[in-house]
Amino acid sequence: MKRNAAAVWEGGLKTGKGTISTESRALSNAPYSFGTRFEQAKGTNPEELIAAAHAGCYSMALSLMLGESDIEPERIDTTAHVTIEADDSGFSITAVHLEVFAKIAGMDNDSFQKAANAAKEGCPVSKVLNAKITLDAKLRNE
Repeated sequence: MKRNAAAVWEGGLKTGKGTISTESRALSNAPYSFGTRFEQAKGTNPEELIAAAHAGCYSMALSLMLGESDIEPERIDTTAHVTIEADDSGFSITAVHLEVFAKIAGMDNDSFQKAANAAKEGCPVSKVLNAKITLDAKLRNE
């Protein structure tokens, strides 16, 4: 299985602009620029897209881990916080913090934490990132 995305960039780093598109067309010529990446301009940026990919991957991985114990979650809400920092070589993604809230009736917190951490380790996006990945998992089983 292969998935594709493409980016086009025109101009210099600070004054240029680009677009990002995915094979599925979920993103089609989505704008990005220096301003969307390092300032607060409207548009997307690579780190935001990595965060979206990681959040989506993690939610599915957690559902898989729970399903292996015949548990079906009602809802999993995941936010991935990606940190990019300047270093000697330019910029690096140095950390990702996953924040997950899961609604699962009747599940105990110890079992949930075990599944949450297994999902963090098993998620394919977690495996590809060379950054410290932390997790804050909260169970809602009302």
